[in-house]
Amino acid sequence: MPSEKILEQKKQQVAELCEAFKAANVGVLVDYTGISVDKDTKLRKQLREAGCEYKVVKNTLLSRAFQDAGIDGLDEHLNGATAIAYSDKGYTDAPKILSDYVKANPNTAFKVKAGFIDGGAVDAAGIDALAKLPPKEVLVAQVLGGLNGPIQGFANVCSGVMRGLVIALNAIAEKQSA
Repeated sequence: MPSEKILEQKKQQVAELCEAFKAANVGVLVDYTGISVDKDTKLRKQLREAGCEYKVVKNTLLSRAFQDAGIDGLDEHLNGATAIAYSDKGYTDAPKILSDYVKANPNTAFKVKAGFIDGGAVDAAGIDALAKLPPKEVLVAQVLGGLNGPIQGFANVCSGVMRGLVIALNAIAEKQSA
């Protein structure tokens, strides 16, 4: 039986994780087996620079934190060596960084297990699909470009009518002056 002090530390850790998961947009569970210390350090740095948290946490603590945060469906993925990366700053950074690492290192056992998006559990395929999305700035530019297209077409039609009128009036003026 763990001492009261250790039990209190674990409860505090679960509470901190629970609050972080409630605030997070996205979380990604990974099996970190087979990653070297050097590569792990580089991966952590990359995630930190993107505004993501990356932690190795005991599966039982993760399970309780997910339960307290209201995230169901991830307990089946909590076996073996598990780490979690989560972010409250965006949806694509953590999945993209981890998926890119998996693709760059196919010979390791490091893999994406599952994750959550806005409190809902998703499988590894869902995380991979999220990783393939372009960054927020590109998506906003695409939407604005789509909204700009019809307006630009309308402006061209209007200017075409005006252009035709000017050409017709110019032709009449030239005919009368000749």
